[in-house]
Amino acid sequence: MKKRDSLFHDVSIRIVKLINLVLMTTPFIFVWYRFYADQLWVKFFMRGHWLVIALFVLLYYTIGKVYEAFKISYSGIGEMVYSQMLALFEVDIIMYIIAWLLIRRAPLITPMLGAFAVQTVVAIVWSYLSQKWYFKTFPADRTVIIWDMRDEISPLIKRYHLEKKYRVVDTVTAQECIKNLSIIENTDTVFLVGVHSHDRNIISKYCLMNGIKAFLIPRVGDLIVASAKSVHMLHLPILKIDRNNLSYEFLIIKRLSDILFALIGLIVSSPLMLIIAICIKAEDGGPIIFKQTRLTKGRREFDILKFRSMKVDAEDDGLARLSSGEEDDRITRVGRFIRRTRLDELPNFINIIKGDISFVGPRGERPELAEEYEREIPEFALRLQVKAGLTGYAQVYGKYNTNPYDKLLMDLTYIANASIFEDLRILFLTIKILFMSDSTEGVDPDKRTAM
Repeated sequence: MKKRDSLFHDVSIRIVKLINLVLMTTPFIFVWYRFYADQLWVKFFMRGHWLVIALFVLLYYTIGKVYEAFKISYSGIGEMVYSQMLALFEVDIIMYIIAWLLIRRAPLITPMLGAFAVQTVVAIVWSYLSQKWYFKTFPADRTVIIWDMRDEISPLIKRYHLEKKYRVVDTVTAQECIKNLSIIENTDTVFLVGVHSHDRNIISKYCLMNGIKAFLIPRVGDLIVASAKSVHMLHLPILKIDRNNLSYEFLIIKRLSDILFALIGLIVSSPLMLIIAICIKAEDGGPIIFKQTRLTKGRREFDILKFRSMKVDAEDDGLARLSSGEEDDRITRVGRFIRRTRLDELPNFINIIKGDISFVGPRGERPELAEEYEREIPEFALRLQVKAGLTGYAQVYGKYNTNPYDKLLMDLTYIANASIFEDLRILFLTIKILFMSDSTEGVDPDKRTAM
């Protein structure tokens, strides 16, 4: 894409997103002034009301970006609508609470529900029209797949319906491309998949000099370097690579947050946990809690706690097996419901309080499965640099059938970019995928055995 075309593309997208912000904010402005503004216990000047409106815009834009609600060219219409609705629902609740605090009593909730209904209609119309406009205005990029160890991007482009964004015109090996770089001369986009660093550097430099967008599927070494700390020594910029670069301040804040929110979660969910426990016991008289050995930071073993969702004798043979899903005859009736709704994981709050796991981190693997993976991928042990998590990068972006190597890449991506903001982003994304139709694939890839 030429520089001028790229500028037109970027400006156009920003204008379309701005239209979305204006359209979504308008119903809230109407409701605020019509039903809430005159009831405030402290009278705002005009500036005060506009600060409230600005807060709505800021929250909606921030949460919407986390949920990828404005990715016109990458997301399907249904996913865009769902993401916007979820962001709006959360923001409308926050703004209603703010109105409650400013009025000092519970105001009518029906106006806010009406605003949400209008916003939902707007989300549907905007998502449909914006995507139709985008693909009519911007033709698909001429795309070349360059691969070395693996070639699986073309099927994924079709699987995720990105043919309108990327039109694959050729698939070549890295060696073929190095011998004749003119292969990608008239290309808009290239995907570099599993390409070794020497060849990748040559190709990526060529792309940079010729205005070609390049997407790199990283190797483990790339993510190790990405987690390196930049230092200045010997009058040179140097990257320091260590096993764990997470700061003590971050770890302290993370631990305190884990304890606080796990305690709140345990208290709030205790009535529901009691009901689930009674139902499990009433169905077959077996134990309520299922324990299973998992690995966490430093390869320390611990017992993960979950509500039992399978029959008592599900693992009498002692073998660790993947669950076959909803049709697995080992799953109890209660188990099928609590697995589908993720309620079987509520006892994990106890593991978090004990310090076995965190809210966010790599999924804790069973020792025998970890050893099996490490025989094929020795770097798989690098996931144990940080504490295991209830949810994580691989859980929100991966699928049930995501292979161990790709899960490793996702977990190393989290380790390289770990921060309080990243943890919050993953927690918000976890909320999003819990209600998506394919969330079973993405949230809990470790439903392998009787849990």
